[in-house]
Amino acid sequence: MSRATRKPAAERRADITAAATALALEEGLAGVTMRAVANRIGVAPALVAHYEPNMDELVTSTFRAIVGGELDELEVELAPVGSASARLDLLVATLLDGSRDAVTHVWVDGWSIGRRNETLAEGVRAEMDRWHDAITRILVAGSATGEFRVREPDAVAWQILGMIDGLNAHALVRWGRDADRPDLLRSVLDAILRVETAQNPTETTSLKRDF
Repeated sequence: MSRATRKPAAERRADITAAATALALEEGLAGVTMRAVANRIGVAPALVAHYEPNMDELVTSTFRAIVGGELDELEVELAPVGSASARLDLLVATLLDGSRDAVTHVWVDGWSIGRRNETLAEGVRAEMDRWHDAITRILVAGSATGEFRVREPDAVAWQILGMIDGLNAHALVRWGRDADRPDLLRSVLDAILRVETAQNPTETTSLKRDF
């Protein structure tokens, strides 16, 4: 290997971060190794070790950058949407449209590898909390406006997040039909997020695609 060009520390760390992110999206978190990162940026593994002496921390920060970045992007898309039901519908459509399998792969790796890697497990829990909080805020807002009838938004948010994760994990092994996943979840949400009609509190009305 030819001698690596000397770079400022901040630039070298950025190279390592970018390489780790690319490897995780292409090969999963298991692909983020010191040697693989070094090969990706054309340096010796010892140089990567100099900047990232703890690979567990690099894997964790890579995981959080990918899945946290997805949430950051989605919240920007959701911000201008007027109603809570429309925000929830957009969230479901976006996460289940079949275009984010690489991110799902990273999630699945996080759950699996995190069983024996507490550093990663802590990062996974933190990101799951962020996603749970984002969904809970939508449910609370919808309940306040009468769009949803949710007594325990915290618990329902966990249910929704679990269903999204499960349906996307199924797609990784090509089980089920990708095109059906959003509507499968919508049908469940239609049942659990019903609102009472003004005419008869004992009856409910379906919110259909708007939940």
